Amino acid sequence: MDITKMVDPIAKLISGDNQIHFGYQIIIRISLSILLAALFGIERANKRHAAGLRTFIIVSLSSTISALVDIFLIVRYNIVFPALSIAMAIGIAIISSYTILYSSRNQIKGLTTAVALWAQAFIGFSIGFGLYTITLISGFLLLFILSILPRLEIYLKNRSSHFDIHLELLNKTDLSNFVKVIRDLGLIIDDIELNPAYINSGLSVYTISLSIYKKELKQYKTHEDIIEALKSLPYVNHIEELNI
Repeated sequence: MDITKMVDPIAKLISGDNQIHFGYQIIIRISLSILLAALFGIERANKRHAAGLRTFIIVSLSSTISALVDIFLIVRYNIVFPALSIAMAIGIAIISSYTILYSSRNQIKGLTTAVALWAQAFIGFSIGFGLYTITLISGFLLLFILSILPRLEIYLKNRSSHFDIHLELLNKTDLSNFVKVIRDLGLIIDDIELNPAYINSGLSVYTISLSIYKKELKQYKTHEDIIEALKSLPYVNHIEELNI
């Protein structure tokens, strides 16, 4: 296959037999960049993530502009190395990392948003370089991943044999009673760690990794069912599953 003869079908459809003036190409590509970024940003904002509508639009717009500038440099000055786009990709990767938070309950938050921002940058690049087919396919897939797959992910996690919990006990002497209940239910404690963030709170707080070994429990009970049962213990102040 001769890659030099590869043509983007959507770009060909837009341009027809005559190439559209580069000024109009700029308007089309920037508009598409903002539109797609808005869809992803609205999805993230609806789920109350740190990076929302404005952040996604700015990232996509910046990527598209850097790609357009690289095209201009290539055409005007015969510079074949897209330095601005590469620098932009590195910069956005660094910025995206700041949306990742590590809570006092040992939960990592914002990882999906950080990766989505980086992916949005590359979609912006593909728009800027006029790769409309790649843009629309990858954009559709990203929106599907962000809006549909979380439901499947939650279902699979809630049915897995291993999970982690954040446990707050009213007294540290109650830990042995809790461990006994866990074993009676058909669970194994893989790891238990005292959470230092709550040392002065008056509570004994732990991060515990659990495994389900009873087939009946795994087959008929979800993590939510198990946690609801453990909430009824009188010495448990709070308990919840961790998304690690």
